[in-house]
Amino acid sequence: MTVAAILFSATAVGQITGVELARKKQGTAFQTNENDMVVRHVEMEAPIIVCGGGLAGVCTAVSAARHGSKVILIQDRPMLGGNTSSEMRMGIVGVREDQCQEAGLIEEMQCRNFFYNPLQRYPLWDDVIYSTVVEEPNIRLLLNTSVRDVVMRGEEIAAVKCWNSNNYTEYTISGKLFVDCTGDGILRLSGAKYRRGMEAKSTYNESYVTNEQSTNYTMGNSILLQLRLAEKHHPFKAPDWAYHFTDEDFDYATPKSTDPKQKLNYKIIWRAHDNNFWWVECSGIKFDTIFDANEIQYELKKIGYGIWEYMKNHPDGRCYHYELVWMGSIPGKRESTRYVAPHTLTQQDILSGGHFEDVVAYGGWTLDNHDPNGFHNKGLASVEYFIPQGYGIPYDCLYSVNVPNLMFAGRDISTSHMAFSATRVMATCALIGQAVGTAADMIIDKGTTPAGLRKDYIKELQDVLEDDDCMLPYRWRKIYPLTAAAKTASENEPMRNGIDREWDGKDNGVYAAVGDKHLAYTWAKPVSASGVRFIFDSDLKVRGKRMRKLEETSEHIPMPSEMVRDFRVEVRVPAADKKGRKHQAADPIAGEWKTVATVKDNYRRLVKLDFDAVETDGVRIVVDKTWGADKAHIFAFDVK
Repeated sequence: MTVAAILFSATAVGQITGVELARKKQGTAFQTNENDMVVRHVEMEAPIIVCGGGLAGVCTAVSAARHGSKVILIQDRPMLGGNTSSEMRMGIVGVREDQCQEAGLIEEMQCRNFFYNPLQRYPLWDDVIYSTVVEEPNIRLLLNTSVRDVVMRGEEIAAVKCWNSNNYTEYTISGKLFVDCTGDGILRLSGAKYRRGMEAKSTYNESYVTNEQSTNYTMGNSILLQLRLAEKHHPFKAPDWAYHFTDEDFDYATPKSTDPKQKLNYKIIWRAHDNNFWWVECSGIKFDTIFDANEIQYELKKIGYGIWEYMKNHPDGRCYHYELVWMGSIPGKRESTRYVAPHTLTQQDILSGGHFEDVVAYGGWTLDNHDPNGFHNKGLASVEYFIPQGYGIPYDCLYSVNVPNLMFAGRDISTSHMAFSATRVMATCALIGQAVGTAADMIIDKGTTPAGLRKDYIKELQDVLEDDDCMLPYRWRKIYPLTAAAKTASENEPMRNGIDREWDGKDNGVYAAVGDKHLAYTWAKPVSASGVRFIFDSDLKVRGKRMRKLEETSEHIPMPSEMVRDFRVEVRVPAADKKGRKHQAADPIAGEWKTVATVKDNYRRLVKLDFDAVETDGVRIVVDKTWGADKAHIFAFDVK
């Protein structure tokens, strides 16, 4: 039985679902094998199809949707977030330098988490990400849905075929542009070129590569443990099938990492309060990180339970005051597949800072190359090389060389294995996702292709990304023309310098006490204003936005204290005298201020507000409340 095709609507209201269509066809009759269906078949369509709901996929879908495109987001798990979800619980990492911290959508979600989830509970973090997606009317989200095949139209992907085991539904989902954010690169079914494994040293002449021959080895998968403080010590008994470790298993001097801050061997690494157990890692030599998923899960649980038994019961009491409250059941993947794009990012690109004319994102995690033997390697678990912070990632790494309507974001972009060791972390993947989603909307809007956008519209894409609070290396945002033409007090000038963060020791922001009315722009003659853009200080330096490694029970995480919480936007319009005649708007004495927008309980760093166009000679922001500080700190204020 085939359910009629569904054209994805921009709004949920009035949208006919597959279930409703089936019920309409079946009526209210008692169901038997003669009039019922076991498997439902649904056809759907949208301009942009995003496969994979980790942070890269979420940021891709949300950015495309906010710019106006209709998107279908397909995720094979019951929640979004990928490695940072409650299933895996890996902390979000990216650049290591404060001034380069990632903003854009990833910062919005982390601030939203402060607001809705101050106790930092992982299941609620899942729904913070979920809310970010479902609040967008242009997104249709399909959870528990796996891509199992593609339908081709010549060289292009025409549709993906999917299966949802929860609702026994087969989907055929058609689109114009397809984005693979799965990490594993499932849309390789299209015949798109890809690579897996480690290149030989000679392939790209990368000095940090040690293997002379290429191999299919990859970094391993990890399973995480979460602890909490305990009032009393209760010995822990691991299952009989787990490994059972003793001191002899860790009696060697080699540190686990070349990071100078972590020169500790396994014997003394067992601190509990800040341990996220990333080193409980399964071999990328013994197992295939895709096809051996079940075997990897079992191996990691054997390691994880054995590790905790060793830590908890050790006679030196190192973990007597902690207890295990959670162990992951889904291993988190580091590496599997990388697509081939017009450019392959290499070690040299990263070490030189990534000066690309088509830069659309950046990274700053170390070249962090994990040994493919993982936990069982008695020696270095990873080798880290420090790199320039904020190195550029080009657009030319993000679309297929041979499938014209395929893009990708996240762990499967076009890099060498060594470069991948830096680009793979989630904050970097989120920035790449936002870039790809913004590009995807532009591709649909202009009726072009990923390659066509690179040729004709790359500068426009860069401008839009910067306006959406995505810093791009080696350049600064263009301010709006109305902002540039306005007059303002000298102390307000940092709000329009295009640098929306602290940088090289300069503040680049202004302070405003509650009720202050000096943050204003004025013009000699009335102008037509229809919106404003703000960047509020969300304290990018606070690493506590990342979910905790140790599960707490009562400590609330506060919102960034200098962020604007409540505010008004006011415009100055001509005032009337007692006889009803209007004074000239250019006369500041005669004008009166009118509120055109009011915001309460703001938790966003980037705030864009539109209002009905108004003729005015002045626009200002009035701060009514902060999140705790005496003064608010504002990096940018633009008028359009």
